[in-house]
Amino acid sequence: MVPHRLVVVRERGFDVRSFGTGTHVKLPGPAPDKPNIYDFKTTYEQMYNDLVRKDKELYTQNGILHMLDRNKRIKTRPERFQSCKEQFDLVITCEERVYDQVLEDLNSREQESLQPVHVINVDIQDNHEEATLGAFLICELCQCIQHTDDMENEMDELLQEFEEKSQRPFLHTVCFY
Repeated sequence: MVPHRLVVVRERGFDVRSFGTGTHVKLPGPAPDKPNIYDFKTTYEQMYNDLVRKDKELYTQNGILHMLDRNKRIKTRPERFQSCKEQFDLVITCEERVYDQVLEDLNSREQESLQPVHVINVDIQDNHEEATLGAFLICELCQCIQHTDDMENEMDELLQEFEEKSQRPFLHTVCFY
């Protein structure tokens, strides 16, 4: 849910991309142990129509249809991080498991340009309230990073300040493309 709240960050002028890291796209289902699972080739429109067919009331009430409707106006389908060959200055994850998957992928790539990429994790619970608060926290973090004179040398101090302010632990690693 958090990545879908990052529209707050995009609206503040940042170039934002959202990716999945798993082997499939998982959306909440009728029970915690019954998620809806889709291939990354499945479009948001196809997911939307499938969930409307399965239980329109449930997926409207839990916000999944709204999220898919918004997503399909941004891009056709979900993207998998491991399939993207673009280079980023900053990758922010919202769950330690995802952070680990991003690091595993970046560290398995052959280093070509030696361009650094800062990978930061901010653990955010996957619910509407935490996702909204997390999006604002990430936006503020991005604004502070943008205004640093030397991101490479100021990042650790900046993250320490954010940890104290937000009372959340941050994980940070620098990888190279």
